[in-house]
Amino acid sequence: MQVNVQKLSPVLVQFDVEIGADRVKSEVEKAYSAVAKNARVRGFRPGKAPRRVLANMFGARIAADVAQRLVDETFPKAMSEHKLQPVSSPAIEPQRLVESAPFKYKARVEILPEIATVNYDGLVAKRPKVEVSDEQVSQELGALRRSHATLEPPSRERPAAKGDVVTIDFTIEADGRVVSDAGANDFQVELGSGQLLAAIDEALHDKNVGQSAEASIEMPAGHPHPALRGKMATFKLVLKDLKERVLPELDDEFAKDLGEYDTLEALKQNLRDKLEKQAKEAAENAIAEQLVRALVDANEVPLPPSLVERQMKLTEQEIVSRARSQGSEVSGLGEELRSQVKKDSEIKVAAGLLMAEIAKRESIKIGDEQIEEALKEMAEQTGKNVAKLRAEYRDQKRREMLVGMILENKVLDIIEAKAKIEDG
Repeated sequence: MQVNVQKLSPVLVQFDVEIGADRVKSEVEKAYSAVAKNARVRGFRPGKAPRRVLANMFGARIAADVAQRLVDETFPKAMSEHKLQPVSSPAIEPQRLVESAPFKYKARVEILPEIATVNYDGLVAKRPKVEVSDEQVSQELGALRRSHATLEPPSRERPAAKGDVVTIDFTIEADGRVVSDAGANDFQVELGSGQLLAAIDEALHDKNVGQSAEASIEMPAGHPHPALRGKMATFKLVLKDLKERVLPELDDEFAKDLGEYDTLEALKQNLRDKLEKQAKEAAENAIAEQLVRALVDANEVPLPPSLVERQMKLTEQEIVSRARSQGSEVSGLGEELRSQVKKDSEIKVAAGLLMAEIAKRESIKIGDEQIEEALKEMAEQTGKNVAKLRAEYRDQKRREMLVGMILENKVLDIIEAKAKIEDG
């Protein structure tokens, strides 16, 4: 086998491969022998059909199969011998295979770029201030009170207002007809919480129990119910019940009811400690993001287009999935957002290539001990059993992701140790 490698760009190479006639002939003969054993040819016993008959019937298929097999067997070997790492499937341009002649093909493939130097000394980042205000603690206390509130009827009859939890029945009409499977009975929701469409929320305000309300809303073209897509829908509502939240008193008894604190002050201190921990973690994440961006800015690296495209697809899927989970129907990204996704993807790919090179230069190795430490840390953070996490991360892809995360954290530690971190 003769191989000539031509570097078309820092991330694209072309292989010109020639396989000798002897090997081609041998592979073709093997293929015909295999076909002859199984072929059913009229007028001949199994395995006895002449070669010329088989060539007429199966010649084109055999030539294509042999050519594919020769490429599959020789191309990985050629890549390995030239110590190149592919990041995409090769684009193959084979010549016509002739039994008694050498077989030639061209293969273009994207590769990881060679990175001669990496500058990661003295990168600059600013540490955000870690401050927890009394107001933040009060907000956390308020959320706790709210989560332990009881729902009770108002002491006197009154109209519905923001913050009330109401129970409603409703039907939806479109084109003058009731959409039978689009309404609901005994639907409970909090007014003013953003759970209802604004027009419906407004229609229910100031209504008393037993009263009816109506709201007309133009439905989006992408509405999940086919009978409502792009239609003007009329919601006919009946307010069946109304309750208000009664918050517990903010005192030592409230703290004791939570089961962990003797006094309200102890509860406040615990909330402050948690907020400070979150703020410190956010500050460390902000520093890491700044250092990654500084690393990319300080080092120009050629980017394989297929890696950027792959990262863009992952990011787009995340954005669409997040939007759908929040009730928005999204099929794709607009031009402006897609442009931003491309920029962010280029930064992520560049950072990944540079951090992999730093890991190699710093001789960072990830073994079973580091993986076990990471699993124990995850167990503490998530509350999951470490044995269960071990089982989950036996999956090859998940294990590779975990190793990548550990490697990235170790590289970031090295970069941060060499960085100039200024206090914000």
